[in-house]
Amino acid sequence: MKATEWTMPDLLQMSGGYWSTCALHAAVKLDFFSVLDGVARAAAEVAQLRHTDARATGMLLDALSALGLLEKRGNLYVATLFAAGCLSKTSPGYLGHIIMHHHHLMSGWARLDEAVTTGRTVRESVSHDDDETVRESFLMGMFNLASLLAPGVARSVDLSECRTLLDLGGGPGTYAIHFCIANPQLTAVVYDLPTTRPFAERTIARFDLAPRIGFTSGNYHTDPLPTGFDAVWVSHVLHSDGYDACTALLRKAAASINPGGILMVQEFILDDAKDGPQFPALFSLNMLLGTENGQAYSEQELVAMVTEAGLSDVQRLELDLPNGAGIIQGRKA
Repeated sequence: MKATEWTMPDLLQMSGGYWSTCALHAAVKLDFFSVLDGVARAAAEVAQLRHTDARATGMLLDALSALGLLEKRGNLYVATLFAAGCLSKTSPGYLGHIIMHHHHLMSGWARLDEAVTTGRTVRESVSHDDDETVRESFLMGMFNLASLLAPGVARSVDLSECRTLLDLGGGPGTYAIHFCIANPQLTAVVYDLPTTRPFAERTIARFDLAPRIGFTSGNYHTDPLPTGFDAVWVSHVLHSDGYDACTALLRKAAASINPGGILMVQEFILDDAKDGPQFPALFSLNMLLGTENGQAYSEQELVAMVTEAGLSDVQRLELDLPNGAGIIQGRKA
């Protein structure tokens, strides 16, 4: 990976960059943008609506204005069109769930030195957290992220010969939804933990796809998987486990596929040298903080896993996805 040419200002900007991150997180958590969506208000009015301190509220609103997320007009503040579209709860493009998921990860990242010293987790897995608010932020945050990518992926992956799809560990079912939208002949099953069901069913119903997409509850490591599928989609699941557990899961997934069917694995994929791209390398540290054996994997490792699971014609699809994401596909003989 080509070395970055750093300057001292760059380094200091990176070191203190969390200040702006925390300002954004606080504003989303307090839901300031919803009350400033299309309505200019004074700091005291925002404080009254959100039960916050007026002086402190004004300081945060000024910082958000400096960041370009609010416009300040005299003593009044209003959300920019961009901020209203992404950060107001009334907007269909609301990204607050993924931002709050990032917020819930921050305390663990502050203990990265401890995780590197001990090799052990320093926080609970947010996907299994007992706090429903944390779990909702994770699941619907995954919906936020996947909604940006899934329509394009669904149009680019050829499922024209498939009639049934299993979305393994599919969370709120975002990819199952968009694969079904792009392929009218397709029906799907989302397989995930029982706690995920209400989020998935609400999301599927939002797209009027309940007749074509079902939900099956279970633990994909310990429980049997449903069978009889022409395609199995495994998106951002493997990074939570070690190599052997991933390979075992893919063998189970392969057993769910009809002869001639396909297995697709989407992950943030490292170069074979593992020194880039940047996002998968940092994401691997995120897995260190919250899982016993999880990590990002290289293309070489993922191809080997899919091959060891008994699939043939294993290849990385030629798709240009952000953050180093990629899809490895194999076919069942």
